Amino acid sequence: MRTPPRRVPGVVAFPLLTMRWEQLAMVHWRYEAEAVQRLLPRGLLVDRFEDRAWVSLTPFMMSSVRGLGVVPLPPSAFPETNLRTYVRLPDGRRGLWFFSLDVTAPHMLAARAIGVPYRLAELSVRVRGVDTVYGGRRRGVDGVGYRLRIRAGALVEEISPLDEWLTSRWVAFSRRAGRLWLTPVQHEPWTLGHGTIMEMRQTLTHSAGLPDPEPAPLVHMSPGVGPVRLGPSRPLF
Repeated sequence: MRTPPRRVPGVVAFPLLTMRWEQLAMVHWRYEAEAVQRLLPRGLLVDRFEDRAWVSLTPFMMSSVRGLGVVPLPPSAFPETNLRTYVRLPDGRRGLWFFSLDVTAPHMLAARAIGVPYRLAELSVRVRGVDTVYGGRRRGVDGVGYRLRIRAGALVEEISPLDEWLTSRWVAFSRRAGRLWLTPVQHEPWTLGHGTIMEMRQTLTHSAGLPDPEPAPLVHMSPGVGPVRLGPSRPLF
């Protein structure tokens, strides 16, 4: 696949964590901007593409996690699933806001210290021929989970403006103790493929307080990126 040259803004010179994200799917739904804005904390504005907000369900495998880019953190590989939307600061800086992050590795819960909403879950990622099957159930919460089977399609030969807008985000925001925090992220541009949903059941959007999503999402798949470098988080206000 041809990956267009795309600029990755900024460099995380001293990462707190490095890792790889692999076997990744992105299921993107359009939403009315007001439905998303009401769920955001003070200080963040919903970002819009052609006047619509977007919400993405993103399951993947995380591997090669290292503290300070050096110290291996077990297990060697584990699944994660996040539900995210696209936001900006009043000054125009764009990033991600996570409604939820489900994970099997307890050490990732340390990010709760800056308000990143990690929760423990039972998750799986299985490749079955041309299909990848993702599934999960949040621990301690009845009825919150999903099952997703995606068939890999053609490669994305030309990155569209919407593809770029959805997949080129280099900042994640969180909120803790009344303060908004910014975490910088650095990785190579995504290699993207199309995907077709063969099966999907999910209650993550409802659990986040969102209305039911539209029935025909945009789907991306990717073999992954790495190393991903997460820099030190800093409070904004």
